[in-house]
Amino acid sequence: MVKLRLRDNEKIQDAVKRFRKLVEHAGIKKEMRRREYYEKPSDEARRARRRAARRARMGQK
Repeated sequence: MVKLRLRDNEKIQDAVKRFRKLVEHAGIKKEMRRREYYEKPSDEARRARRRAARRARMGQK
């Protein structure tokens, strides 16, 4: 959970910027995108295999 306290005399725009940075750092945005739609376990595994293969190819170069 991300908590944000407003600082003394802090502009709302600055607080929103800090909040966005905290959310991004906590991985909440990534998790929301991942859970947006249901993905079958077989599709998830296929995607993981492809990602691992791509990483292996990049590591060889």
